[in-house]
Amino acid sequence: MARDLEKYLRPGVQTTPFCPGCGHGILMNLILRAIDELNLNMNEVLFVSGIGCAAWIPSPNFNADTLHTLHGRAIAFATGAKMFNPKLKTMVVSGDGDLTSIGGNHLIHAARRDIDLKVICANNMIYGMTGGQMASTTPEGAYTSTSMDGNPYRPFDLCKLVLGAGGSYVARYSVTQPLSVINAIKKSFSINGFTFIEVLSPCPTQFGRRNRFDSPADMLKILMDRCITTEEAVTLPENELKDKIITGEFSNE
Repeated sequence: MARDLEKYLRPGVQTTPFCPGCGHGILMNLILRAIDELNLNMNEVLFVSGIGCAAWIPSPNFNADTLHTLHGRAIAFATGAKMFNPKLKTMVVSGDGDLTSIGGNHLIHAARRDIDLKVICANNMIYGMTGGQMASTTPEGAYTSTSMDGNPYRPFDLCKLVLGAGGSYVARYSVTQPLSVINAIKKSFSINGFTFIEVLSPCPTQFGRRNRFDSPADMLKILMDRCITTEEAVTLPENELKDKIITGEFSNE
């Protein structure tokens, strides 16, 4: 953790719970960096998370009000808190398994209602903490503890899903694009409505070792190689886009 951000950590917190090479520690820094640059009062921000690796980003680390809730129910709890106190800046930070698999129904209906929630989905393409099971975001053909012969199903495009449901602001970036992640988080706080930021984060322990990535550095390098901007994407032919991940801000327009 950067020294100037330690003031945002709960007293007594010494280390994060993440595996070596996990991208969630990077994301934790980026969230706090955005809050610091906005000069937000942490007493006015509520952080809500579900169950899973990414759910440990705000709780118990952030020196603020946090709700560490039931698996898949983070958005439901956040909705209740926002209804009770509309002045709260309410941010949900959780993983793809929690938010888009077991909690997928809450996600689409919160977007449909355009509730003023700031949702950050740390997407490591697998159920990381609960045993490495296949998630709604697991790439086709990828190996997990419940798809030993490779995932036979297409994954969700989370940004298209939330856009289709009616979200006000939708973006996708990787932890290898730190400045873009920070700017997206800052922008989300300026929008009165449902915002969704998908942040790609490598999981060396559950996803990497099953899919034969030699090291966490390899996973980061692959993200750097595969992620391209929306501006770059329009210049490439369809066949060259097949293995790329398009990052940027998205809208229904």
